[in-house]
Amino acid sequence: MRNRVGVLGSGVVGRILANGFLRYGYQVMVGTRQPGNLREWLAEAGDNASLGSFEDAARFGDVVVLAVKGSAAEFVLDLAGAANLHGKTVIDTCNPISSDPPDNGVLRYFTPQNMSLMEQLQTKYSRIRFVKAFNSVGNALMVDPDFKEKPTMFICGNSDEAKNDVKTILTQFGWEYEDMGGVEAARPIEMLAVLWCIPGFLRHEWNHAFRLIK
Repeated sequence: MRNRVGVLGSGVVGRILANGFLRYGYQVMVGTRQPGNLREWLAEAGDNASLGSFEDAARFGDVVVLAVKGSAAEFVLDLAGAANLHGKTVIDTCNPISSDPPDNGVLRYFTPQNMSLMEQLQTKYSRIRFVKAFNSVGNALMVDPDFKEKPTMFICGNSDEAKNDVKTILTQFGWEYEDMGGVEAARPIEMLAVLWCIPGFLRHEWNHAFRLIK
């Protein structure tokens, strides 16, 4: 894996992951349609950071992070240009969260039970090597989570090479990882975000993560 990362999305998740990559020595370009909103971030981020369009960031990155609302994922990938992402590792952080409010703390999803958002993306963009990661924890804990034991990030995807790229990143970012196999495993992995959010919605508890005990 080479040293350039494109981030599609300039929200909190995109900026936190961009900062994490910068911290560990990567060159990072954040793709956005509103570069004016990131002037302060860019001024503080250092020489290895840059801004561009979604298409610019897709071309720039050896690895690309998709960090947008699930409902906008296809739109952003179309703007980025699928051809610019062919054969690349794309870390899919998205969850298919509905615009409907949670039901007693339980998020609603717009995908059917036996289909994940990542499966839909992988079907449409068959030459992109998607890996699901960073979707089942809060943004404040994505890089260097501070727990007594390392938490577990569950990942999946059809490309072993792409998953190896993500495993390297997760190790740098302070995580253990568990490879759950092919793209179909995105169904339960995406649902982990629903479980993770329940304590937050019900009790305002957001400082937790999952760990697989063997």
